[in-house]
Amino acid sequence: MNRYSARTLLREILMIAVTVVMAFPLYILVNLSLRDPHDGSSVVMPTTSPTLRNYADAWRDAGLAGAIVNSVIVTALSVALIVVLSAMAAYPLARVTARWSRWLFWLVMLGLLLPFQLALLPLYQTIRDLHLLGTLWSLVLFYSGLQIPFATFLYTGFLRAIPRDYEEAALIDGAQPMQVFWRVLFPLLRPITGTVIILNAIFVWNDFLTPFLYLSGSDQQTIPVAIFGFLGQYVSQWNLVFAGLVLAMLPILAVYFVMQRHIIKGFAGGLKG
Repeated sequence: MNRYSARTLLREILMIAVTVVMAFPLYILVNLSLRDPHDGSSVVMPTTSPTLRNYADAWRDAGLAGAIVNSVIVTALSVALIVVLSAMAAYPLARVTARWSRWLFWLVMLGLLLPFQLALLPLYQTIRDLHLLGTLWSLVLFYSGLQIPFATFLYTGFLRAIPRDYEEAALIDGAQPMQVFWRVLFPLLRPITGTVIILNAIFVWNDFLTPFLYLSGSDQQTIPVAIFGFLGQYVSQWNLVFAGLVLAMLPILAVYFVMQRHIIKGFAGGLKG
């Protein structure tokens, strides 16, 4: 029987303190999103007269309906391309034992080391030459190319931990290599696929710089850019900013809670491999 010791008490106090620190920004966000713009009290003090008008104004003034649709399209297409291309690239990297496979794997991993800011201007010029500026496809291409190395790294580690028996049995039954991958191996990659989906979805959904650059001057905008419209040189509508942020995080937060159990499984499998 375990006794309640001083060490256990210290651990509980530490966990409570960490929880308070992590929850404090969320409290400030929700608190200010419910506050009247003329309320000048401290941001730490709870709002005495909460109002939902900020949410309605933010939804209407920022055009969040169209921005959410654009964000959903960009996120869904980008994540789909990342999953498909990364999984297919990781298959030969994990299964082929030749020397070129190892060198090719490290070449792909260079994408994790090089900051995308180095290629920001050349990429912008390339997107411009392709006449994709101001379109959602510019974001899809950018995010797909940027995130494929990391996703390939995760898939490769996970595939190396899967025994070859499944593939050999399918090949003996007459299945083609692509059929073996999509019908046999890919269903086994569900944990790491969930990890890839949620990590990339959060990144794409919350990114501000890329859509601000590539969609500037067009009527297309994603949620972060739409919310940025409430900030001006002389006037900043902070109550609408915080209300918009709450509305923006609800869809991706729901996806995260649905798929969070896959994250630990995916990372554990990749590290094990």
